[in-house]
Amino acid sequence: MRSRLPWPLVLPAMLGLAFLVLPLLGLIVQAPWGTLASRLTKPLIVDALVLSLVTATIATALCLVLGVPLAWLLARVEFRGRGLVRALVTVPLVLPPVVGGVALLLVFGRRGLVGQFLGFQLPFTSAAVVLAEAFVAMPFLVISVEGALRGADRRYEEAAATLGASRLTVFRRVTLPLVAPGIVAGAVLCWARALGEFGATITFAGNFPGRTRTMPLAVYLAMETEPEAAIVLSLVLLVVSVVVLASLRDRWIS
Repeated sequence: MRSRLPWPLVLPAMLGLAFLVLPLLGLIVQAPWGTLASRLTKPLIVDALVLSLVTATIATALCLVLGVPLAWLLARVEFRGRGLVRALVTVPLVLPPVVGGVALLLVFGRRGLVGQFLGFQLPFTSAAVVLAEAFVAMPFLVISVEGALRGADRRYEEAAATLGASRLTVFRRVTLPLVAPGIVAGAVLCWARALGEFGATITFAGNFPGRTRTMPLAVYLAMETEPEAAIVLSLVLLVVSVVVLASLRDRWIS
């Protein structure tokens, strides 16, 4: 017997789907396709695109160096306060990005907790863009890698340790290959989040052309002067987001 559709649920579900899809469809429909190529080659857009790609890639590399060991610590080491540490790691996921930028400024600013000892100005530089992007993106990597570590079969690691391999060798030769898909998924999500970062970047790094003006900042500025350029940049970010989600599929959302 064919089950009947629960129409009281289908109608709001379709409205919810339309609410999420229609704005994206509007972006595609309103895009200036005839002048798309020429607009993408404008110096300001090219500078913002290149800066975004470079800083997002560096931020992702920084997150890998720091986030993978942090994920291993949370997944494999029992210690008092681990739940609190995990909560602190995931705070940037729910913290307003502007607040994150203010926090970074108070720590790494000229008179900040750490910045006063640096001997150079970190805010409002390209390095500040990298730090802002890494701050908001690292939780995606940590969560993904921690989940992969918890799901990995530890018998292989125990067998390697029994054969005399050191902890570092086990981690490098056994653990990392086992959780490689989780690391890749986390890195891709981390990179995409860094590419789209806005609030922390504009607060901590500013909006200087060629130095700190990333694509989201360029979109914000272009909306006031050249809306079609803003649509073009938004379309690029949309394509990146769709490609990232399509490539991950079952690795992030099961």
